[in-house]
Amino acid sequence: MFSFLKPAPDAEYKVPKNKIASTYKWRQTGVILSLCIGYIGYYIIRLIFTTEQNDIMKQYHFTTADIGIVMSCFGVGYGISKLFMGALSDKSNPKRYLATGLFASALLNLGLGSTRNLYVMMLLMLVMSITQGMGAAACQRTIQLWWGKKWRGTVYSIWSSAHNAGAFACVAVVQLATLLFTGSIRAVFYTASVIAIIIAIFILWAGSDRPTTVGLPSITEFTGDEVLLDDGKKSAAELTNLTLPQIFVKYILKNKVVWAITLTSMSLYLVRYGIMSWIPSYLTQFKGFTPDFSKWLVGIFELSAVPGVIILGALSDFLKDHRAVVCIGCVLGLLVCLTTYFLSNNHVIIVIALIIMSSLIYAPLTLVGLMVNEAVPKFAVGSSTGFMGFFQYIFGETLATALIGALVAKFGWIANDIILYSAAILSLMLLGYIVYQERQAKKISQTMPMSTTTDNELDVED
Repeated sequence: MFSFLKPAPDAEYKVPKNKIASTYKWRQTGVILSLCIGYIGYYIIRLIFTTEQNDIMKQYHFTTADIGIVMSCFGVGYGISKLFMGALSDKSNPKRYLATGLFASALLNLGLGSTRNLYVMMLLMLVMSITQGMGAAACQRTIQLWWGKKWRGTVYSIWSSAHNAGAFACVAVVQLATLLFTGSIRAVFYTASVIAIIIAIFILWAGSDRPTTVGLPSITEFTGDEVLLDDGKKSAAELTNLTLPQIFVKYILKNKVVWAITLTSMSLYLVRYGIMSWIPSYLTQFKGFTPDFSKWLVGIFELSAVPGVIILGALSDFLKDHRAVVCIGCVLGLLVCLTTYFLSNNHVIIVIALIIMSSLIYAPLTLVGLMVNEAVPKFAVGSSTGFMGFFQYIFGETLATALIGALVAKFGWIANDIILYSAAILSLMLLGYIVYQERQAKKISQTMPMSTTTDNELDVED
């Protein structure tokens, strides 16, 4: 099984020079389809239990607390899983890694549909959080291997929007299974698993490992793409003999830019979940919205972000990968929207602010996810993804739900406003620091000899 997940060797056959460009485009099409559809599959599995929670409580006689415990097993496990499974993706064949995680998640989801035992559900959710942690890192690493900086922001934004599409697809699967199998909870879980297994097979068919494994030149050779590290050195290496701990210490823990981007992402996650998780309660209790309309606004908040994320991702490419600058613009706009959202009592204005705010939150979240990948060599992309994901879920999401809930209960909704303002301002300060660090690294790079760090150099400890 583990040999199945190892990186594929470079192909002996080389694509003729006159066919490289067309072959690259053809392969890239298959890769982006496998990543987007694959991640939709991950979200279908991830959200089935959440979507079916009311029916599970009714038919299985579970309480809200029981459902919360099961879902918390996923949340905590997923944050930890992203750290370790992200790092493992750096040593894997990303296509097979992505497919394996989805296939394993589908099997565990079959188990969830087959049991009514609360403790078994908790165990299955915990294990599923580990397999779910294989998804994002494999996708992000693949994007770094197949696209240069010129188009990477656009491609990354399109892929990132797959989680919004996945939430919609999950609801569609539930409705389809409910219609076909007269409301059977077990049938809903089974249907989702069958669809996920079909998608996993599609990933293996349409996806690819590195370009060199199919006879193409690496993305560095094809586009001149290189990674500028925080010390001014450049890296084009895709694989290394360094161990995972060595990679993690050298390129993650000792990288100031990675820390700054990660803390920025954590702050923006706090804003994201601080808004999204509390839309029904905040708007109903504090702004006079009806409970039903408030629930719909959660879905509207998610879906309305898609076009904005793609447009702003493309803008970061147009500005020659000045992604932190785009993020600064988004956060400044976000502060204006937060002020409107907090102070206005006009329902139309609040809804408009919420819709605009969705793009201004999700676009920088998408771009910082790309930025942290671009701050490390290609063989450390999974580690950087996992490191950032750990902070996003263990700290960002937890603070946005548990802490805000406790403070609002004690001090009222003004506590929510203060926390979200503080998080947005912190992210703005960190983004300013990132812009400064990037400029310093470029200055250092310009004064250094024109040489690129090679695979062999990366194999040696400093």
